[in-house]
Amino acid sequence: MEASVILPILKKKLAFLSGGKDRRSGLILTIPLCLEQTSMDELSVTLDYLLSIPSEKCKARGFTVIVDGRKSQWNVVKTVVLMLQNVVPAEVSLVCVVKPDEFWDKKVTHFCFWKEKDRLGFEVILVSANKLTRYIEPCQLTEDFGGTLTYDHMDWLNKRLVFEKFTKESTSLLDELALINNGSDKGTQQEKERSIDLNFLPSVDPETVLQTGHELLSELQQRRFNGSDGGVSWSPMDDELLAQPQVMKLLDSLREQYTRYQEVCRQRSKRTQLEEIQQKVMQVVNWLEGPGSEQLRTQWGIGDSIRASQALQQKHEEIESQHSEWFAVYVELNQQIAALLNAGDEEDLVELKALQQQLSDVCYRQASQLEFRQNLLQAALEFHSVAQDLSQQLDGLLGMLCVDVAPADGASIQQTLKLLEEKLKSVDLGLQGLREKGQSLLDQISNQASWAYGKDVTIENKENVDHIQGVMEDMQLRKQRCEDMVDVRRLKMLQMVQLFKCEEDAAQAVEWLSELLDALLKTHIRLGDDAQETKVLLEKHRKFVDVAQSTYDYGRQLLQATVVLCQSLRCTSRSSGDTLPRLNRVWKQFTITSEERVHRLETAVAFHSSAEKILQECPEQPEAFNEMEQFDEIEAVGKSLLDRLTVPVVYPDGSEQYFGSPSDMASAAEHIREKMKLVSLKKQQLRQPEATTPES
Repeated sequence: MEASVILPILKKKLAFLSGGKDRRSGLILTIPLCLEQTSMDELSVTLDYLLSIPSEKCKARGFTVIVDGRKSQWNVVKTVVLMLQNVVPAEVSLVCVVKPDEFWDKKVTHFCFWKEKDRLGFEVILVSANKLTRYIEPCQLTEDFGGTLTYDHMDWLNKRLVFEKFTKESTSLLDELALINNGSDKGTQQEKERSIDLNFLPSVDPETVLQTGHELLSELQQRRFNGSDGGVSWSPMDDELLAQPQVMKLLDSLREQYTRYQEVCRQRSKRTQLEEIQQKVMQVVNWLEGPGSEQLRTQWGIGDSIRASQALQQKHEEIESQHSEWFAVYVELNQQIAALLNAGDEEDLVELKALQQQLSDVCYRQASQLEFRQNLLQAALEFHSVAQDLSQQLDGLLGMLCVDVAPADGASIQQTLKLLEEKLKSVDLGLQGLREKGQSLLDQISNQASWAYGKDVTIENKENVDHIQGVMEDMQLRKQRCEDMVDVRRLKMLQMVQLFKCEEDAAQAVEWLSELLDALLKTHIRLGDDAQETKVLLEKHRKFVDVAQSTYDYGRQLLQATVVLCQSLRCTSRSSGDTLPRLNRVWKQFTITSEERVHRLETAVAFHSSAEKILQECPEQPEAFNEMEQFDEIEAVGKSLLDRLTVPVVYPDGSEQYFGSPSDMASAAEHIREKMKLVSLKKQQLRQPEATTPES
């Protein structure tokens, strides 16, 4: 019978074992009757439970029963005493009925318990509470009977419940643990696995039961050795009631079985963990060598453009994302395997290392394949990027070459030519970069077979190789065509530069000739003071004319060159059309002016020579002057020269120009007049002797 089953009855405290003992060391059983009617059935159940607690040794010493009838009626007391005969006749040695003062005196005579001793099997005495000490020591009596023994019924009941629960749970747990532990020691592995599977988890937590037992034992030991008022306080669950030793025995057994159980669990957990690791390893290996490798096998292309390569990269990133999930499992498994290896179980080391090696080999190989594929796609993307940039450069260069050149001047042509050369150089560098990228990509493709898992990738690689080589060849051809066109355009532009240069130089020749004409008119004024100086001026003038002639010839040659270049370029010169008439017009003006200058200088030479000759002749040689017409001729030449100085130079277009300023012409004319006066004076001198001779 368990206390938890009859807990409501036990709470009524119909009877209790206080832990006190009589002088024979028999236990004291107390039945406190109250004013209310006591249920004999409940009292009988309570007595049965209480009497089941002590050991047989304790029971053999007998019980002293204290029936507290001070608050009850006599017939109830009598019924209880008679009931003891049926409940515990052999164990009861003495029944002390505590009577109320002067209440049962008359009724006692109606029933004498001492006369019924033989029939009852125990002695019954009526005693007042203050006289119980005649039979029982005060320290063994509770405070209700004037003793010093402390008893708390609810505390005892709670402890009893804990004790019975611990006993029940520990006993059941011991059986379960023993079954589990014994099952783990069976001979065959199959029986071992089946036994552990069926009884692996106990019905209660061993840790909780052990903790409960330790707390209970601690409580029992504390109550056992802690006294009240310097005395000893006995508990109904002390050594004599088998509580403490029973708890200690159960705890020892539990610890032993639980230690074995923990080892069984550890071995089982290790085996389970190893099997789980092995299962997960095979899942990772099977996926990587199966679907994972198949994904890589189907991805062999590199794309034919930037967009296609980017699409393949995106697809590869999706594949990498799937692989990363399995790689995360690999990292976790590797850590678990490393932890088990560090545990140092020799029986599992070989298997764990084999699993670790297999997992690492597959994962590293797959990771290398992913990295190789990623590098290949990146190289392909870079190749197509360079190819696209080069194609755009070639398109730009071709567009520039297809546009007809119509520059404004030679400087713009030079700038355009420089830009063309820069673009061609940029194309050269781009083609060189494309070749480098293409060769690097071809080298990577040639290594692709190393991770093809036996699959023939010759066809796929051939397509990629043909595509790369085709792109490079196409770019080479386009670049060559552009170079040819650049050569033609360069020649044309150089001719245009030469054309502009010829036109500019021709215009410059016209300008120079105009400046010479202007200098001739403004600075070539003097006619000389004598014949010698005039001849020098005439010689200088001829050289001046030679310079002008060279300038004119240079301009004509330049204009002829522009005609040839225009014919070669199939274009119309912008300036040769008006430059040539201008050149001819200026040259015509210069020629007329020069001729006029020559005529004046030659006239001045004749004038000065004749005048100087006459003026230098000695007067004693009159025969030299026989011809007076010489003086007349000199005067005529001088007058002619003076007249020409006043006449402007008239050009074919009707325009007129004078040599120098009027003051300059007046100065020159004045000098001629002075010389004419000297000649006239000489003439007069010669005539005077002729006049005096006839008179004489």
